Amino acid sequence: MSIRLPKDLVLINAAAFLRSFSFGLTGVVLGIYLFRVGLSSSNIGTVIGAGLLGSAIATVGVTTHADRLGRRRTLVVRSILGATGAVALVLIPALPILLLMAFVGMLNGTGTDRSAAFSLEQAIIPGLVPHTFRTWTLSWYNVVLDGAGSLGALAAALPLLLQRWLSLSLLTSYRAVFAGCAFLSVVSAALYTFASSAVELSEPATDASPKRISPATKTIIAKLAGLFSLDAFGGGFLTDALVAYWFFRRFGVAEESLGVLFFAVHLLNAASHLGAAWLARRIGLVKTMVFTHLPSSLLLIAVPFSPSLKGAILLFLCREALVEMDVPTRQSYVAAVVLPNERTFASGITNLARNIFWAIGSTVAGFFMQSVAFSAPLVIGGGAKISYDLLLYRAFRKLRAPEEH
Repeated sequence: MSIRLPKDLVLINAAAFLRSFSFGLTGVVLGIYLFRVGLSSSNIGTVIGAGLLGSAIATVGVTTHADRLGRRRTLVVRSILGATGAVALVLIPALPILLLMAFVGMLNGTGTDRSAAFSLEQAIIPGLVPHTFRTWTLSWYNVVLDGAGSLGALAAALPLLLQRWLSLSLLTSYRAVFAGCAFLSVVSAALYTFASSAVELSEPATDASPKRISPATKTIIAKLAGLFSLDAFGGGFLTDALVAYWFFRRFGVAEESLGVLFFAVHLLNAASHLGAAWLARRIGLVKTMVFTHLPSSLLLIAVPFSPSLKGAILLFLCREALVEMDVPTRQSYVAAVVLPNERTFASGITNLARNIFWAIGSTVAGFFMQSVAFSAPLVIGGGAKISYDLLLYRAFRKLRAPEEH
């Protein structure tokens, strides 16, 4: 018996693949590239933060207007605007203009897809499949994202390869690669135009305000958003761009080797999503989120204390094999504890909280790197995530998804 995937699910995953490929590449090389063009650690963190802040504002728009204006239209516009961030890296204008373009283009230095499109797709996908397949479908969606991110990370060697093959300057090679990322954003926009009306709400929302959300949902989402903010603040210290920059400065690891490292990282992330779906069926969504995420943070804190590159890489890879297991389970949990017509709001608010605090964390991390201790972001980020895990388990261990009863 063959399984036929809905066309819309295929289109969403294809567009997400292209978007995540660009993010995976940018996550590895962004900090190094900005360093090569003369920016300080503090300014690098600020540029990354501006892009994440732009993503946060875009998520506000998704949350309040996507169901009313149309989910397809929103995804198309977001993809076109996303090309602006890559163009900013091609041009490298004066810092104020660079920050503005990074903001408008939602420049992503995290290495993983946490964009406004990512938020909206989380609201769409559960409506395309039965609830019994919700966690598995979201897990495969995240496999696609991290698989694409791993290939993007591997492509971080492209600037050096283009320099050798075409005898270009290194900065020109970088700019050619970023121009390619802008093109992929436009292709993603084109893919969304072929989606059917099934991606929209069956009854289009006429009121995009939170007034149509039940009080019970507002309470749950407020608690989750607060906790996710703490997790994201820690994550802002740990974007791929900053971690790659850390390995580059601490151990002298070149872009080619970093590309291989983050290729392995995203492959481990991808595999972990399927492990998360399997584990969630046995112990529940909340326990899976906490019991895998907590040890990953302990491993992360140990990384800067490793005296050797091999030890640091081993600890980092062990951490990455666990850290993303909370992603599909978190998405599934948010979709499970609200009504179908509340999913865009729930996904938007929780992702908005994450994006804002990623931006804050990234900006603060650059300051700490330059002014306090170069390895401080890894310790602070890991500590914030541990606090999140403990508080999440305490608050939500008794609230289960419908399929867990």
